[in-house]
Amino acid sequence: MRNAMRLVPLLLGTSLVLAACGSSSSSSTSSSSSQPAGQTTSSSTATVKTASSSLGTILVDAHGMTLYHLSGEQNGKFVCSNAACTGIWHPLTVSAGESPGGAESLGTVKRPDGTTQVTYKGQPLYTFTQDQAPGETKGQGVKDVGTWTAATTGVSTSTKTTGGGGGYAY
Repeated sequence: MRNAMRLVPLLLGTSLVLAACGSSSSSSTSSSSSQPAGQTTSSSTATVKTASSSLGTILVDAHGMTLYHLSGEQNGKFVCSNAACTGIWHPLTVSAGESPGGAESLGTVKRPDGTTQVTYKGQPLYTFTQDQAPGETKGQGVKDVGTWTAATTGVSTSTKTTGGGGGYAY
């Protein structure tokens, strides 16, 4: 955990530099989870799967990367919408007019930048930059602009934590 926390200033600094450069494009069509800061996790048709973890049955993207939701985001309300936030928490998006596949209770919502984000039970889904391998849940319980929670097939508002807060300032 201590090593992961050392990455926070680097990631935040990179995000701020990119935001200052004025790049407002986030219409990537790559589905890789190791994208440059500020880009979204996207594909023409996003696939959401389930996987077992210490948190229970979690939702993952097509590459097995854990999907998270942010407290306070639901029904079209976005808290994570600037480049500093989306540089760390990548929205899972689909092309306009496409629908996500895989798990039940999936939907979509239009983000402030015009992209279409995948939702689970009305909550927008994101991947976390510090999760480097499928099934990692390093974003679980991170507190910054709200509390980040791995999306589970159980109660979708779980706040069980496995680590400390991230302290990101957007």
